[in-house]
Amino acid sequence: MDSTRITIFDTTLRDGEQSPGCSMNVQEKVRLARQLDKLGVDVIEAGFPIASDGDYAAVQAVAAAVPRPVIAALARATKHDIERAAQALRAAVRPRIHVVLATSDIHLQHKLRISRQQCLEQARDSVRLARTFCDDVEFSPEDATRTDPEFLFQVLEAVVEAGATTLNIPDTVGYTVPAEFGALITNIRQRVKGIEKVIISTHCHNDLGLAVANSLAAVAAGARQVECTINGIGERAGNASLEEIVMTFRVRADHYAYDTAILTEQLYPTSQMLEEITGIAVQPNKAIIGRNAFAHEAGIHQDGMLKNPLTYEIMTPRSVGVPDSKLVLGKHSGRHALSLRCEQLGYRFDRREIDEVYRRFVVLADEIKHVHDHHILELIREAAGEAHRIPPGRVEAGQLVAAAAAGAEDHKLFPAGIPAEFSAVPLSANHEALPEQEDYLWGV
Repeated sequence: MDSTRITIFDTTLRDGEQSPGCSMNVQEKVRLARQLDKLGVDVIEAGFPIASDGDYAAVQAVAAAVPRPVIAALARATKHDIERAAQALRAAVRPRIHVVLATSDIHLQHKLRISRQQCLEQARDSVRLARTFCDDVEFSPEDATRTDPEFLFQVLEAVVEAGATTLNIPDTVGYTVPAEFGALITNIRQRVKGIEKVIISTHCHNDLGLAVANSLAAVAAGARQVECTINGIGERAGNASLEEIVMTFRVRADHYAYDTAILTEQLYPTSQMLEEITGIAVQPNKAIIGRNAFAHEAGIHQDGMLKNPLTYEIMTPRSVGVPDSKLVLGKHSGRHALSLRCEQLGYRFDRREIDEVYRRFVVLADEIKHVHDHHILELIREAAGEAHRIPPGRVEAGQLVAAAAAGAEDHKLFPAGIPAEFSAVPLSANHEALPEQEDYLWGV
């Protein structure tokens, strides 16, 4: 089945930066833009030039430094904003002016204090002005999902006629749900005259935790551009997460026949760079790139992972740039993972001996959150002394488990960078499974 190409519009440098504490200076924006280029994003929204001299300079610098992707600059639907955006984009090989104007009644009445007719005229005239500077003009009706649909269709039709090349449909406050959002995209395709000449885009916020789900629903309904951010950063609860959308397409290609230009092995390095620049840590259980995304503590999971990683991982760590899966030693771990870690630390035991080490391990693990290597070495000395010392059996990067990837594509290793805050056992293809069944007793 042929895949449909989806444009990835990254707004980490603009909407993402609006997240409290995530502001970036010019040098940081250029550095991250170069990494986004390496990642393979199609469009980089570099900033909001009218907002400050620093943002203007950042858009200029990104436009000059990164020639391959489209470089977009945000502008409100006003002459001064659009002119400022056009000036900032002068060095861009592929510039785009992104015009935004709210269309919901609550925004028109309480924020802009204009009528629907004034909104319609302002949207049309602004896009027409932007087209005098740039052939690539995107229009966003802010708060589209709370806009009266009939009025939304009128505005969209007017801006298409004025020359917009992309219509972005924002769920600005994260209000919609997938079925509703998908239906809105379908209705836009059916009701807006000239829609076949433009790209429909989606920009979803995560206030109800539905940004990715809504984006996927929009794509299924005909949207062909997705606006998203690295790590899902952005206003309030954030934006749709780039890594989650891209890996959903890749892992569930049977259900989503869509392709992107993203080099997925660069997802984790890009996430780590953003975390370093902003100082905002990624939540440990964040999908795809969180510290725990490929970490396993429960004995039943560890036993399965040691036998075949496909039992508990639907993608390989290397496919997203993570060096390896980790087996975390804690109160839910079993003998199999403990035995492997003992061997990696230089000790080999028979079944009776590992039973004694494991008994002491469980007692300790009940008292502390994570059992570190120095704890394990102490337990070994208490239980068996140094008699079972063997040459260190530390598993090197090249020996990382390949059971799940038999016959699959090879992935290049990325520089190690996973936080080593607790003992974690890298998987070894050479480690034989222990015969006991006790690891299956732990809950899923």
